[in-house]
Amino acid sequence: MNPLEKSIFQKEYLKNHNYLERLIKFIFGCFIVSVSYNLFLTPNNLVPGGVGGIATILNRLFGFRNSTVIMVLNSFLLIVSFFLLGKEKTKSTIIGSILFPTFVKLTENINVWIQFDTSQILLSSICGGIIYGIGIGLIFKAGFTTGGTDIINHVINKYAKTGIGKSMLVVDGSIVLTSGLFFGINSMMYSILILYIISIISDRVILGISDSKAFFIITHKEKVKEYIINDLKHGITEFDSLGGHDNKKQKVLMTVLPTKEYYKVKEGINKIDSETFYIITDTYEVFGGK
Repeated sequence: MNPLEKSIFQKEYLKNHNYLERLIKFIFGCFIVSVSYNLFLTPNNLVPGGVGGIATILNRLFGFRNSTVIMVLNSFLLIVSFFLLGKEKTKSTIIGSILFPTFVKLTENINVWIQFDTSQILLSSICGGIIYGIGIGLIFKAGFTTGGTDIINHVINKYAKTGIGKSMLVVDGSIVLTSGLFFGINSMMYSILILYIISIISDRVILGISDSKAFFIITHKEKVKEYIINDLKHGITEFDSLGGHDNKKQKVLMTVLPTKEYYKVKEGINKIDSETFYIITDTYEVFGGK
């Protein structure tokens, strides 16, 4: 999911959920991100980007405590945010900027309570990425942020006129690449793997797992419509469209069906009309209808 889609999702989600429920999800999200950070990532010098990644590098170079570095950087970035992004934008990041380093501090000795073989770096990367991604997903879904480099991303977006996605790529990518200078190429490659896992898992937490597919079909054969309605027993929504190239009017058929019937519909359409144009997208929630 790109940053624009996340922003739209958050706005719709916030309309329907109360603040206390979102706050609980946010706090729990910060907690499990901190657990992943201290249990799986920092023992192996794995850098997940963000201020946490910077803290890992500075801890290696100068021995600074991770929680202290995160708190100092977050505080500095809050000041930057106030002057460059404004009061309202800054207010939404204050609680996360304080809570995340607090949890990092509280969980820094978690490996005493939870025994995990950190020498298994691939397993640490996968488990750490999954748990970290779940936490980040909960934080975003609740409409909050942990501050940190998210502030830098918005500053770049505002003043350099670049998209949030590109800003995140530049900032987090730079931190991960820098880690390779101090921890080696292997550690850097594992960190890239972690970033990928975090991205995938956080999206799944925000949206859920798609159990339906939406088909948008353009065909001149009525049998396609009949096949979906009569043979597969699914409804069809039909609407008019205009071809952008030839300006010809045409009908678009839309149907939503369980993912398990995906290939049945696809193969059936191809057999009826091999020249049919259709688009298939994941559908995460379906409401209404019979």
